[in-house]
Amino acid sequence: MAESPEQQPPVQAFGWAARDTSGVLTPFKFSRRATGDKDVTFKVLYCGICHSDLHQNVLKTGNRVEPEKAPGHGSPVEPSGQPHEIVGVITEVGTKVKKFKVGDRVGVGGIVWSCHTCEDCSNNLENYCPKLVLTYNSTYYDGTPTYGGYSDLMVVDEHFVIAIPENLPLDACAPLLCAGITTYSPLRHFGLDRAGMHVGVVGLGGLGHTAVKFAKAFGVKVTVISTSPGKKQEATERLGADSFLISRDPDQMQAAMGTMDGIIDTVSAQHPLLPLIGLLKSHGKLVMVGALDKPLELPVFPLLMGRKIVAGSGGGGIKETQEMINFAAKHNITADIELIPMDYVNTAMERLVKADVRYRFVIDIGNTLKAV
Repeated sequence: MAESPEQQPPVQAFGWAARDTSGVLTPFKFSRRATGDKDVTFKVLYCGICHSDLHQNVLKTGNRVEPEKAPGHGSPVEPSGQPHEIVGVITEVGTKVKKFKVGDRVGVGGIVWSCHTCEDCSNNLENYCPKLVLTYNSTYYDGTPTYGGYSDLMVVDEHFVIAIPENLPLDACAPLLCAGITTYSPLRHFGLDRAGMHVGVVGLGGLGHTAVKFAKAFGVKVTVISTSPGKKQEATERLGADSFLISRDPDQMQAAMGTMDGIIDTVSAQHPLLPLIGLLKSHGKLVMVGALDKPLELPVFPLLMGRKIVAGSGGGGIKETQEMINFAAKHNITADIELIPMDYVNTAMERLVKADVRYRFVIDIGNTLKAV
């Protein structure tokens, strides 16, 4: 682990965060640790806003989102509102850093530390390490907050840093460090990446649109499943989905029953699972990747009659995240974004509650974050 702040003087940084229960993000100063032997320090240029960022704040809206404890090491910390789709350029490297040099384009996703010794870490699944430290709303083992990416700089152990290929635009690839790996990983792990398979994608938002892009790059037949008829043209003509199902149309759903090898469910709101299970072939897999705050009803009998599986998947390890970024570079996959200035972040959060974005907000940190 990098040397602690007690061994090296901390570095002053600045950024935006929610510092009280209002949930409103405001500018503030804070300290990052100095660059340790195995650390890289990079100037943050862009940072995406993930839907899970909403769960770290209390928003002043009619649809109130309550804060919750992040699953990483340590307790929730103040200030909050600390995102995890972060890209920039390295400005300093530690004396023992082997993979990176000053000037490299890099990114950091949801993880900044893990134990390196558990079974999951040994299998390159740091995202499932019981002692992982998240990039947001968490603390390092020395007690310092992780803070996240609404900041001018980041200091991260090189193991958790992702190299960004030159042909990927930094702004539009930032969301891939969360939304991208969250959909790429289950496609790969559950064997839904083989050409000729038929995969459904539930929801056409930040996660859903990346799922469509990755699945199509794998050569998979893709059906978007949505409650919004107005998204059909977007799904089929612009994103390249092969077909479109309106989940509230019983005739369409009935006609598609038993046709899909798997479904990636990206929806983070309450919705019935029974119709989705019905779309699966025998041995089909319904994989949940949307973070819901309330339990869903799971009908068991339809699972028995076809040996079907309902599973979950959360992000990906560092090795797989690098694999995903390299795959995205090879196939020219980026997120569809709306680039915004730093001082628009509170409005963006309000809009995100209403799903009023296509499909990911990305903050232009490098050009619009002002020192405080």
